[in-house]
Amino acid sequence: MSERVALIGAGAMGGAIGTRLIETGNTLTVFDLDKEKVAELVAKGASGAGSAAEAASESGYVITSLNSPKIVEIAVFGPQGVAEGAKPGTLIIDMSSIDPDATKALAAKAAEQGMRWVDSPLSGGAPKALIGELTLMAGGAADDVADAHTILKHVASNYTHMGPSGAGQTTKLINQVLCGLNFLAVAEATQLALDAGVDAQKVPQALKGGRADSAILQEYMPRFATKDYRRTGRIDNMVKDLNGAQDLARRTHTAMPLTALCAEIHRMLTAAGLGGEDQAALMEFFKGPDKETFR
Repeated sequence: MSERVALIGAGAMGGAIGTRLIETGNTLTVFDLDKEKVAELVAKGASGAGSAAEAASESGYVITSLNSPKIVEIAVFGPQGVAEGAKPGTLIIDMSSIDPDATKALAAKAAEQGMRWVDSPLSGGAPKALIGELTLMAGGAADDVADAHTILKHVASNYTHMGPSGAGQTTKLINQVLCGLNFLAVAEATQLALDAGVDAQKVPQALKGGRADSAILQEYMPRFATKDYRRTGRIDNMVKDLNGAQDLARRTHTAMPLTALCAEIHRMLTAAGLGGEDQAALMEFFKGPDKETFR
């Protein structure tokens, strides 16, 4: 069944989500400050909007895919934001990765203005969005989370209600801790294989099904080994998420020494100008004087 959906934020992730929604027969209206990003989705069948308010006025479902709680707040509650155009009962599905406490505050503010809110951050990145195989962890009222699935079933193969508002974002931080550490471990192991003369591209097949296996091992060790740095994510986005995990750990008094080290390495690479590069560029951390230079 086709649904009318508004999309606020058409970057790498939002663009992939929007593309998938169009391809699965939904009617999409999109707004982004970057007009080129809007044009890319319009060329695929979406309608462009001049503001978030205009986009929201045409649908009962609004997906936000943005980079920080401040940007989400402005997009929803600022001038010409979603709240100005949304009908009573509009369901906002925030697929951004932001702080759990900020999410709770945004959800409460939305409720005061007659809107519903589900936080549904994701794992799998743009490639999984394009084939409808994202993993989503949702927070919010049970009925709203179920309603959000009307839309999200088109982009996700794994959708779990984790609890009230903010629970999805908390789960995403846990996901990012596991991903960040796994990316770093696989990069380190790749360099060891290369230095020891083992064909690193064969390692994933050799370890498939064993305890060391993972989706990151299968996808990224061949990329690490060949310095395939095509962008499907950003190192500085991982910094943002690991910062969020560390902030949460301070509030919960949780010791996270490995996360601290992982975050520092990501910060070092960002300071070196690699923040906009894919996680594959973690290999730059392992280069010594006899290693080739970046790309």
